[in-house]
Amino acid sequence: MIGCRLYNFSRLLILTGVLSLATGCATTQNNDPLEPGNRVVFNVTETLDKHLIKPLAESYVDATPVPVRTSVTNFFNNLGYLNVILNDFLQGKFEQGVTDMLRFTYNTTFGIGGLFDISTPIGMPANNEDFGQTLATWGVDQGSYLYLLGPSSTRDVTDQVPSTLLNPFFYMTGIIFAPISALNAVNTRANLLEASNIRDEAALDPYTFTREAYLQQREFQVHDGEPPASGYDDIFGDAGDAGDVGNTGGEEESGMLVIE
Repeated sequence: MIGCRLYNFSRLLILTGVLSLATGCATTQNNDPLEPGNRVVFNVTETLDKHLIKPLAESYVDATPVPVRTSVTNFFNNLGYLNVILNDFLQGKFEQGVTDMLRFTYNTTFGIGGLFDISTPIGMPANNEDFGQTLATWGVDQGSYLYLLGPSSTRDVTDQVPSTLLNPFFYMTGIIFAPISALNAVNTRANLLEASNIRDEAALDPYTFTREAYLQQREFQVHDGEPPASGYDDIFGDAGDAGDVGNTGGEEESGMLVIE
């Protein structure tokens, strides 16, 4: 179904929103044994975006006032929030789950079907939970990087099942589902125009840039914004510890080289 594919495409295009986090960061461990096939799909998707999705998004921005686009974004964010609530409870975050239920209820009722976000201003900000994060909480390894219409992994791609089944429009006829999904795709792409332009200008290899941005963001999300220290953080941490015991000459001690 074309509408369903556009809906999935729009969800996965959210990767470009994390580009600012990737800039200047250390490279994550390459776990991309499927890279040859991933690159083929990536190139096809980029071509589709360049010649169809992006031009539609640019026309949509030119024709639609910002308040209208904000309400459309709020509507789709609220529509997908049932998946967030489910994964709150699956991860054992019961207090957050209750708060997110209230957020969804308030925005759906007083926010007129989610068109207006009235919950954030009163102290109930949005959370981001999905089934991939739930599996990570249960100890499931991320697996291989996987690109299917957007960046994912063999673990995270499983979120497509609950997120689709919890979408009320999925159970409606294609006459309704297809245009709603298309609107979601175009609106989401419109929100990411600036970020994707930054990626295209900054990245020598857009595929690698996209992969690293996605993997870093997933690590950030799985650990609720507090990923374990690694890479350069470990080096600086070790250097600081060594300095505390009086190693001031830059010499190697206990297998560590402290550089001043």
